[in-house]
Amino acid sequence: MKKKLDAFRGRLSPLQVAEGINAANSNAARLAEDAKTLLAAGRTPTAAAIAILSIEEAGKDSILRYIAFAKSDAEANEGWKDYRSHTRKNAAWLLPQLAAAGARRLDDLRPLFESDAEHPHLLDQLKQLGFYTDCLGKAHWSLPTEIISEGLAASLVQTAQLLSRGRQCTEQEIQLWVEHMGPVWNQDLAWMKQALVNWYKAMQAAGLMPEGHNAMEEFIRGGVLADDGPNGERG
Repeated sequence: MKKKLDAFRGRLSPLQVAEGINAANSNAARLAEDAKTLLAAGRTPTAAAIAILSIEEAGKDSILRYIAFAKSDAEANEGWKDYRSHTRKNAAWLLPQLAAAGARRLDDLRPLFESDAEHPHLLDQLKQLGFYTDCLGKAHWSLPTEIISEGLAASLVQTAQLLSRGRQCTEQEIQLWVEHMGPVWNQDLAWMKQALVNWYKAMQAAGLMPEGHNAMEEFIRGGVLADDGPNGERG
């Protein structure tokens, strides 16, 4: 019997990427509901920890979209390292706090993904503290029930529910994503913004986003106060 599962590394087809995104979003929603149920039952630390697992699952979406760009197994493997890193998947957990502080445009969200950001590591530590006892500081024993407050757990559950509302992804969506975003990824920021606008327009033309105004362009230029969010969802 093998001691560990064989983790896949390498390139994925657009269909495989779409399937991976849908699997992650479905599981993120399941975990968010489990966390909500646990919170209602007074199982506060476990609810918080499960909510963080949901946030991590939801974070796989953006990483899989990066893997879709890979032109070699070596490039894909860099994405798989992030896919299996807890702190690379949970970076978006402060999104509600940034929004509450006035973040409305794409540029306002850049602090979430800075390489030296501390908030992903903080969330990973909270997850561990929600599951396990530990010996901290000057030999102080931490208990999950003493560390994780009901307010913190409720906030994490709410964030998990928000981030796990991903819509169904299709093979054509990923094909369009690679076509428009692949050539400019990690290059000039203005080019990347325009590529996002062009991708959304192509999605509209393919019937994969609502007709009418380009919600992605409004998000980038003017903020999230448009009728449709950047994913074509009504707010």
